[in-house]
Amino acid sequence: MRGLTSCAILLLGSITSAPAGDEIYQLGSESQRHEGVPQGQVTEHVWKSTSFPDTIRRYWVYIPAQYDGSEPAAVMVFQDGHAYVSEEGQFRVPVVLDNLIHAGGLPVIVAIFIDPGHQKETLPEKPGWSPRPENRSFEYDTLSDQYARFLLEEILPEVGKDVKLTDDPDQRAICGISSGGICAFTVAWERPDAFRKVLSHVGSFTNIRGGHVYPALIRKTDPKPIRVFLQDGSGDLDNAHGNWPLSNQQMAAALKFSGYDYRFEYGEGAHNGIHGGAILPESLRWLWRVDVDQSE
Repeated sequence: MRGLTSCAILLLGSITSAPAGDEIYQLGSESQRHEGVPQGQVTEHVWKSTSFPDTIRRYWVYIPAQYDGSEPAAVMVFQDGHAYVSEEGQFRVPVVLDNLIHAGGLPVIVAIFIDPGHQKETLPEKPGWSPRPENRSFEYDTLSDQYARFLLEEILPEVGKDVKLTDDPDQRAICGISSGGICAFTVAWERPDAFRKVLSHVGSFTNIRGGHVYPALIRKTDPKPIRVFLQDGSGDLDNAHGNWPLSNQQMAAALKFSGYDYRFEYGEGAHNGIHGGAILPESLRWLWRVDVDQSE
């Protein structure tokens, strides 16, 4: 089955609502437009993949106003790109990046927002959750390096034709929500030589396609040089695939046990981006922070 799972369907149905527990989370000033803050440019593109044959998808590229081409820019990839790139959505990433880069809280970051593949000759008229992207679960929930190779062999080289992108893994981050969250972790887990920063919102570390094994793998595998920010809520899903709050707590416990650089924000929200969007500026600052060696 390559279609959306029941968890993704619930995510789609709740993405614009505020269930009980989520009303305490509000977007702050850094998620709003401000006069005098330079705005980056967002362009929309279409891609037919060879890594995922017979699929077509949209992706968007955000280039900050501060990028001048003099040196390679840091990179951050977002799964379910339409949900993150929208300035009216729950995350509003271009607005947040404009504000944080302008304030000096982040480096110059080129953001790439990628939607899952549709198994059609042409794309739906509008981006979004409906009609459902048939290849989403296969791409996001599968535990393999296939999605990482898709990024490294297709998307990054294509974007790199127009903008200089870093090949420093410490300056590459990846983010996603639900199945996109476990996908982000899988990319860094499989290819820490290419991506070392992970941001997961209500990540599906459950048994959709075997993702429930990650806590055990983390505990029994030598630590990898990756930094992980997890967000979840007590009102998240509990279904045949597993229990999302429990699975995220197990991930956090395993990361702690194995000595990872991680942070876990556990709230009261449901399976959506309301909590994650409210703390996105703080999440990005933590993820991209530069640690100073106090011994120097």
